[in-house]
Amino acid sequence: MNGDVLLRVDIDASYAGHTVLHDVSLELERGEVLGLVGSSGSGKSTLVLSLLGLLPWRGGRVTGEVLLLGENLLHMTERKLRALRGRAVAFIPQSPMSALNPALSLERHFSEAWRAHQRTAGDALKERMHTLLDEVQLSANRGFLGRRPAEISVGQAQRVLIALALLHEPALLVADEPTSALDPVTQTQIVELLRRLNRRHGASLLYVSHDLVSVLGLCHRIAVLDAGTIVERLDVEDLSSAQHPATRRLLRTLPVPAEVLLRYRGQPREEVTAV
Repeated sequence: MNGDVLLRVDIDASYAGHTVLHDVSLELERGEVLGLVGSSGSGKSTLVLSLLGLLPWRGGRVTGEVLLLGENLLHMTERKLRALRGRAVAFIPQSPMSALNPALSLERHFSEAWRAHQRTAGDALKERMHTLLDEVQLSANRGFLGRRPAEISVGQAQRVLIALALLHEPALLVADEPTSALDPVTQTQIVELLRRLNRRHGASLLYVSHDLVSVLGLCHRIAVLDAGTIVERLDVEDLSSAQHPATRRLLRTLPVPAEVLLRYRGQPREEVTAV
């Protein structure tokens, strides 16, 4: 990578005095895709909430530093954090159908997200929305945009959320298990989409998952979280040299050796109609 660090994290996190994350440190460079992997209960979701300044809303406490674009998010007021979320850093959640408001049309989701950080809408919003929907392989016609979340598939909902995350061209995307609610075919499509968008937009991506197959298909490096601590950091091409038992356990869950999956990584595939 280019060595230009966008995000630097060095934190501890706790709930009611019980430490959940201990001395967690990681760095993410501009344009890089970093996979944060770990088994259920390892602390991945707590780390995501800590990065977004949302852990206090869950009764948690974070200490240390979360430096994004040189500013420590842990020292920001909630008002300043709200101005940052969606603009400098955007979130792609795990459950797309739960993340979208069932009472709002898809078009209304875009207009509400746009107004959060822009004073004007009109043609600028329309042009941006149509561009992004085209990039995520969704229709921008009035019939589709007039639908509500219950009227589209889970795969389409995840693509809508990705488009919404890109709306203000953030420097950092945080994706928390974005394929876990999807069928295998749609999972593959979403991973391909995220890889293509990373190359096109240059946004850094923190990809949080327990699914090592998707991580190998997308990420440049991985950080392994185990029992609230980062226990190993590796380039994906160096997974065969993994030393920590937690990393080795994850490798044993792969259907084929990591070397086989990496052999087909990034090879062009035919475009698939959005599911």
